[in-house]
Amino acid sequence: MKEIVLGSTGIRVAQNALGALPIQRATKEDAVRILRKAYEGGMRYFDTARAYSDSEEKMGEAFDGMREKIYIATKTMAQTPEQFWKDLETSLSLLRTDYIDVYQFHCADRCFRPGDGTGMYECMQEAKAQGKIRHIGLTAHKIKIAMEAVESGLYETMQFPFSYLSGEQEIALVEACAKHNVGFVCMKGLAGGLITDAKAAMAFMTQYDNVLPIWGVQRESELDEWLAFMDETPEYSGKIQAFVEQERKELAGNFCRGCGYCEPCPVGIVIHQCARMSLMLRRMPSEGWLGEKWQQEMAKIDDCLHCNKCRQHCPYELNTPELLAANLDDYRKVLAGERAV
Repeated sequence: MKEIVLGSTGIRVAQNALGALPIQRATKEDAVRILRKAYEGGMRYFDTARAYSDSEEKMGEAFDGMREKIYIATKTMAQTPEQFWKDLETSLSLLRTDYIDVYQFHCADRCFRPGDGTGMYECMQEAKAQGKIRHIGLTAHKIKIAMEAVESGLYETMQFPFSYLSGEQEIALVEACAKHNVGFVCMKGLAGGLITDAKAAMAFMTQYDNVLPIWGVQRESELDEWLAFMDETPEYSGKIQAFVEQERKELAGNFCRGCGYCEPCPVGIVIHQCARMSLMLRRMPSEGWLGEKWQQEMAKIDDCLHCNKCRQHCPYELNTPELLAANLDDYRKVLAGERAV
């Protein structure tokens, strides 16, 4: 089992961490059991957010009385100092703690700086001075924002999507984090569900000594797989490398990552699913995708206004309306039996 050090924070933890977004969909009993089992299996870094409904509350219950044994990261989407302090106090209360190890600006669309007029970075500084947070971080989906934050010297951690489908820009970001001694926390290591081979995903991560992946876990069976890799970590070589190269040929480039930056849509299209429906049908086959609900959702693409708001907001600069139209065409071929799932 390898340990990862998160840059200048000095936080040193086992190579796998837990992302607690999915536990908001689990019962409290199941969530608490999953979190405690993750700890017992060697995980020590747990990531949540104020935006993840009751995830913080469940984590607070799971780890009540054992605060010093784990690292907790959470996030705020606040845009004003008033909301910042409200979010922080709420998180502290729900997590049953008096400090957050890593407090992050969530899905940042700008790099907050001291003196920029927002007062937001100053809030982080004051919270740190008060001992309510220990390290300042930022999460992003836009590569330019992420790179600016890393190079600014203002942030101790960067959380960004990273997987074996990532391109040169994402790898350059990981390398920049190493250069600037910024801890890199990897989200979407399974590319929003498009990667279905956990062993290959884990093997890819082992190439980077400064990358800490947080795996989203909703079910105990999912957790078991990541815990198994703690002692028997797959190597990135031979057969796995060949498999990854084939995956990249099929998926890398012009596909929706499901980040949701493009939403809401004026006509109600669930863009982050509809724009990658063809891939979901191939990689995560389910009769549910072809049921009445998703037929209705896909049909909304016919009402697209071509306002291009989704395209303007896509951090990956995809032609989203074009992707939607192509996926609808493919979807209807599947329904008509002209193409196999």
